[in-house]
Amino acid sequence: MNKEHWTFIIRARTGWFDLKLGQLWEYRDLISIFVKRDFSTAYKQTILGPFWHLLQPLVSSLVFSFVFSYIGRIPHGEIPSVLFYLSGIVPFSYFSDCTTRTSSIFTSNANLFGKVYFPRLAAPLAVVISNLIKFGIQMFLFLTIWMIFFFRPDNVLHPNLYILLLPIMLFIMALLGLGIGLIISSLTIRYRDLTNLLGFGVQFLMYMSPVILPVSIWPEKVQWITYVNPLSPIVDTFRYGFLGISGFNGMHLLYSFCVSCILFLLGILIFNKAEKNFIDTV
Repeated sequence: MNKEHWTFIIRARTGWFDLKLGQLWEYRDLISIFVKRDFSTAYKQTILGPFWHLLQPLVSSLVFSFVFSYIGRIPHGEIPSVLFYLSGIVPFSYFSDCTTRTSSIFTSNANLFGKVYFPRLAAPLAVVISNLIKFGIQMFLFLTIWMIFFFRPDNVLHPNLYILLLPIMLFIMALLGLGIGLIISSLTIRYRDLTNLLGFGVQFLMYMSPVILPVSIWPEKVQWITYVNPLSPIVDTFRYGFLGISGFNGMHLLYSFCVSCILFLLGILIFNKAEKNFIDTV
């Protein structure tokens, strides 16, 4: 029988660039199911449920305020310390969640991947989308506290139109987190301890960015090290848009975008190559 009579033809994929990204749109309903699953199972059988999304950044901001502002006396201008740290924790948490959760895609979904076919990229893509829900909840907390200080008579906040760059910043963080997560998830097929090292790596990136320590307190000779981290321009832009401090540098943000695109493309290529044989080693 000629192949034209078949409605579906299965072919082996051997090329690095044989990605078939168009299938992700065909499986969009499955992605939406994964999004609901990821969000609902994260806090299933918990007392506070999604309220943990509010407590985590709030408690972290209060702890940082006490340790670094009250005890350490680290200056950050006239901005309230809680709002200063919250403005760094909220965007960084989105990147952190995207990275850590996608890094275990193969190991956490091994049973599912071994039973049914679907584009494997649908699972990490669903993680990135579901994390947007968590980001929205934390952003609500940030805006609530932001408005409390903004409408005070002694307001020191100076928001500006750079707030409109928030979708771009989210897109860059999604690319960066997804790219790093895909690379780590592909490598953890054989080297499981990389998952533990990732936790240290994410913490290192946080301290190497202005999330906690403002760039202004760094010695001028080593301030460039901070901006090697592609997350630093995003945190600075976020703070500048909502608080009016730090600053905006278009070239730095472009650098973050380019690094994120490179790591994202590299992650997809490695992930695509690893998914063909992962079931034999997981």
